Amino acid sequence: MLDMGFIPDVRRIIESTPMKGKRQTMFFSATLTPEVHRLAAAWTREAVQVDVTPPRDITLASIDQLVYITTDEEKFTLLYNIITRLNLERVMVFANRRDETQFLKDRLAARGIRVGLLSGDVSQDQRVKTLEAFRSGKLKVLVATDVAARGLHIEGVSHVVNYSLPMDPEDYLHRIGRTGRAGASGTSVSFATETEAYELPDIEKFIGRDLPAIHPEADLLTPLPPLAEGTIEPRKRSSRAPGRAGQRGRPRRGRRPGA
Repeated sequence: MLDMGFIPDVRRIIESTPMKGKRQTMFFSATLTPEVHRLAAAWTREAVQVDVTPPRDITLASIDQLVYITTDEEKFTLLYNIITRLNLERVMVFANRRDETQFLKDRLAARGIRVGLLSGDVSQDQRVKTLEAFRSGKLKVLVATDVAARGLHIEGVSHVVNYSLPMDPEDYLHRIGRTGRAGASGTSVSFATETEAYELPDIEKFIGRDLPAIHPEADLLTPLPPLAEGTIEPRKRSSRAPGRAGQRGRPRRGRRPGA
């Protein structure tokens, strides 16, 4: 909640309660970043931290992980064919930048796919409506930045697609953890292109296993169908968030773009 813009609301709630020496405070978080640690320290006294995170291998055991070797030009065609040819009904697609998620959402919608968007540019009211529509089946695809990778529980997500590989290996684990939940099985598909494949060794080291990388089957690269008459191909918008575009060399680890 703090990562999604709720800090002012939480502050107002805290200010309405007794001083921290006269109340019991319990603070729950899927992850504890340094920023969240600082806030928790300001709102608690002599806090005890209890970690109930399951072992990493248990998290991964129920998820089939696959990497498709592809190109930047073929990525969208591959994504579209995975969704349509496998008849996926509840899939999350992750990208690193807000402009990229918006572009993906617009292109999928232009081809008749029921799709929603979660990113730092989406208002809280719209996020709630989008999540409810995805949970109820009104939307079959949810395109998101890493703002939706942590602490989000949606039953029945059969596939997670890493349209762009995360810059932080830990984010990979959080992304694919949106599927294979509560004992169910799930599938994670990642795209490795010539500009992003260098992220794979760090991800494999973090999860402690090699990821099988293959070329897509021919039918998954079938050319996109023409747009319906009167429909215009969406154009990519410029991003206010930093990202790989325009950068040389390996991106610096740090705050995630688009969050």
